[in-house]
Amino acid sequence: MVEQERKRSFRETLQTGIGDGYAIPKGICDELIFGSDAVVLLAKVDKRRAEGTLEKLVENGETERHMKRYDVHIDGLKEVEYKPERLRRKGVAVIR
Repeated sequence: MVEQERKRSFRETLQTGIGDGYAIPKGICDELIFGSDAVVLLAKVDKRRAEGTLEKLVENGETERHMKRYDVHIDGLKEVEYKPERLRRKGVAVIR
């Protein structure tokens, strides 16, 4: 999947602190609190998880259905013990 869609791997995202091109619905964007909300990065197949703090979103195109895509910048991203999360269709959810 990483090679097919030219996305950063879990390892690369962990190193850079940037998740590429996530399609995030406006309703979710409106709920986000920068510098406060936690970001969870999952690699479900490998059972790996990392957590950090949402720093900023940078627009990076849109989907075929005109939903905006964002590069998600994450501060202090560190690998932690794996725990699954229930995600929406686009692989994004607000967890509180």
